Amino acid sequence: MVDLLILAGRLAGVVGILVVVAAVAARALGHFWVGGLQTGTLLLGGIGAVCIGAFLLLVALTARLPPG
Repeated sequence: MVDLLILAGRLAGVVGILVVVAAVAARALGHFWVGGLQTGTLLLGGIGAVCIGAFLLLVALTARLPPG
């Protein structure tokens, strides 16, 4: 279970970072829309994915700690 949480956390973090980089790059090139979504929406989605990844990794970390 912990290994699945670690994998999901890493995957969500990497996908989130890629979405953030794509949104920033598109906005730097002057594009307001990418694939029917505003670049700000993509940025917020990427930030959300990074936060979810961090939360999943935190859950995995606390699950490995000994009780007490």
